[in-house]
Amino acid sequence: MIRTLLAALVGGLYVSSSYAQSNITLYGLIDVSINYVSNQREGGTNSPGHSNWSMASGDLNTSRWGLRGREDLGGGSSAVFTLENGFSVINGKFSNGGDEFGRQAHVGLQSTTYGSITLGRQYDIILDFVTPLGASGPGWGGNLGVHPYDNDDSNTNLRINNSVKYKSPIYRGLTFGAMYGFSNTPGQFANNRAYSAGVAYANGPLSVGAAYLQIDRSADVANPQGAVSTSDGDAQITGGPQRIWALGGRYIFGPASAGLVWAHSVTDAVTGVAQGGSITPLKGDNLTFDNFSVDVHYFVTPAFSVAAAYTYTAGRFSTATETTRPKWNQLVLQTDYQFNKRTDIYLEGAYQSVSGGNGNPAFNASIHTLTPSSNSKQAVVAAGLRHRF
Repeated sequence: MIRTLLAALVGGLYVSSSYAQSNITLYGLIDVSINYVSNQREGGTNSPGHSNWSMASGDLNTSRWGLRGREDLGGGSSAVFTLENGFSVINGKFSNGGDEFGRQAHVGLQSTTYGSITLGRQYDIILDFVTPLGASGPGWGGNLGVHPYDNDDSNTNLRINNSVKYKSPIYRGLTFGAMYGFSNTPGQFANNRAYSAGVAYANGPLSVGAAYLQIDRSADVANPQGAVSTSDGDAQITGGPQRIWALGGRYIFGPASAGLVWAHSVTDAVTGVAQGGSITPLKGDNLTFDNFSVDVHYFVTPAFSVAAAYTYTAGRFSTATETTRPKWNQLVLQTDYQFNKRTDIYLEGAYQSVSGGNGNPAFNASIHTLTPSSNSKQAVVAAGLRHRF
């Protein structure tokens, strides 16, 4: 009897293992670098600045591991899921406020004829259709290329909880998508809900995309169970309703490609902005940004590439008594060498200059989640190693 049970158990494990190997993919990315950063604050918002050498995790891409699964249901349909965890290489801690699968967690159905529908915690349509066309976030520039406070969803910071997303199949290069994130709280149906929609087209060397995201929320009544979290780094700008329009394009010519992205974002009853990995208070009636970004990426050889991006951001911050018009100029330069498809080394520099902030420390220069500058300028140079598996 014991031998029979052991044989059945071993057989069951073998079947489960074979099933996992044929239907589930384990994947991940590890990104670590040595950084030089200028003018970092020593303490609070008004403290003096010092240059700093440090080790960092995720200057280009946040380190992560995940599982993707697909089960054939027949007739061109499949059940699919994604579970993805973010972590820090330098100390082993979870990213996303400690959420176990804080980057992605969703399940759904996919059809070659009708498209896909997924439910859970997932990226909005701007991050699907527009952001990859530029330099920041999923683009070559990564996290160091993020626009001020990620005000326009130019990075992979924002995720929508409690969401249902539909993406159409690609027809002659054209695809579209839409999603809705529930507030998930009785009596607060419209407080911290979100919806997004967009369209993309790709034909040969040309790719273009346009998308919109709206987050309905109250600046006075918190709803932590809603579509956008405020405790795990998702919300880069806090307050009342937020609206983002984005439009981008990319063209490939030989070993080079060029991208052009415009985005406009508005947040009413703003209460804070993300600086240094946390929210800095900034209370006013309205906070508006217009971002204009252009970049070029060129492969000198199949393994060695160089790239540059410039972003101009015009802001407007309004209170009951005054209006401030800060302006950001940001330059990103990169060289990258790929040992193979999985492993590369990079040297990337980012420089940001801010004017018109009227001495408000919330408008000091601030790049990614690094400690903000003590003044209006900051420079970062990162030498890193990145491995995918």
